[in-house]
Amino acid sequence: MPAPAPLPGRIVRLEPLAYQHVPGLATAAEALGDPTGFTLVPHGIDEARTYVDKAQAAWAAGKALAFAIVAHSHNTVGAAGGVVGATRFVQLDYWQGPLTWPLPSEPVPPAPDAVPDAVEIGNTWLTPAARGGLVNLESKLLLLQHAFDTWGVQRVTLRADARNARSRAAIERLGAVSDGVLRAHSRGFDGAVRDTAFYSILRDEWPRVRSTILDQLAARQALSMPRTVHHEPWRTLTSSAELV
Repeated sequence: MPAPAPLPGRIVRLEPLAYQHVPGLATAAEALGDPTGFTLVPHGIDEARTYVDKAQAAWAAGKALAFAIVAHSHNTVGAAGGVVGATRFVQLDYWQGPLTWPLPSEPVPPAPDAVPDAVEIGNTWLTPAARGGLVNLESKLLLLQHAFDTWGVQRVTLRADARNARSRAAIERLGAVSDGVLRAHSRGFDGAVRDTAFYSILRDEWPRVRSTILDQLAARQALSMPRTVHHEPWRTLTSSAELV
């Protein structure tokens, strides 16, 4: 499992989820009200601490890498600085090779320093004040840049409960390609048997998707910034290091 590292952006910073984020997670989730929804969200300090416990256990087991979404105090996204939500890499796939025949009877564990060949982005939630704007877009940009440009993955998967029109529309706006809907795929957090919509971005599609996200960030930034304030256009950015 790759070592956790912060992913700095212009308006948010993705920080590996830790116990220091527990109060912020609880505060951000408090504004969501009803805990039943499409994504697991921790309500209250105790649930937030358990949320971090499970995230760290998943990282130790090589199953996931979770981040707190932290808005800069000087941000212009309509949300106060601090923790505004969470997101994570899940379903890290390691394609071991070269293939041999006969295939080994037991799975070959990846080397401790191995990076995944494919990964999924999921379990994302945001406090209401940070929804529908720059925060989710830049968070996805940081995750996708890390997956494709740092790890060199071949595919990034995104999924959503088929009933979750908001999430599906956001994924489609990124330029991800629909892989179809898996019917009766799993049980949702509301107890209903859910269909799941799957999307993917392939390595050779990443430049197009990246350009789409940067265009959307630039357009939304232009709408949110006072005309008298000059900001460097998003389109000038070429790597995650330049997002600081």
